[in-house]
Amino acid sequence: MKKLKTELRFFSISAWKKEEKYLRDQHKNGWEFIGVNGLCLYHFQKCEPKDMVYQLDYNPDSTSQQSEYIQMFRDCGWEYLQNYVGYSYFRKAASEMDGTEEEIFCDDASRLDMMKRVFIGRMIPLLSIFLLVIIPQIIMQSRINDPFNHSLMVFFCILFVLYLGIFISFAIPFWKYYKAVHKK
Repeated sequence: MKKLKTELRFFSISAWKKEEKYLRDQHKNGWEFIGVNGLCLYHFQKCEPKDMVYQLDYNPDSTSQQSEYIQMFRDCGWEYLQNYVGYSYFRKAASEMDGTEEEIFCDDASRLDMMKRVFIGRMIPLLSIFLLVIIPQIIMQSRINDPFNHSLMVFFCILFVLYLGIFISFAIPFWKYYKAVHKK
């Protein structure tokens, strides 16, 4: 019987909840998460099926005080798994929780703070590229009448649409969560 498996999965910047659910479902099906690498390859090993809650925290600064950061979560019963592109992965058996869907964040404001860190760490660099490279290139290429430049224009227009999709896919969940937190 196969004891290891690898799956190719991509989760967008704002899809950490889907990623947490995916990891939990895998563990319930007898596949324990052992790591993810730069190619979006998720590695699992065969285990007894168990309900394990997975949580992600975006904290790219955690490496500077990593031992204190990890210890803080260990003190609350969370097992640290790895860091991957700024996200720290934790898990805890559902049976060890107090009957509620416990999270590593104690309140909505903490979760919103994480979303702000994601915005600053991920979205601002993308926004800079969008505003400083893609839009000026579209403008420049539209002014030059040459077949090669038309190809570049198409390329930058495709990038424009992709970046716009990334911004929208992050902005909508962020805005909904922001409104929900500030409504309380």
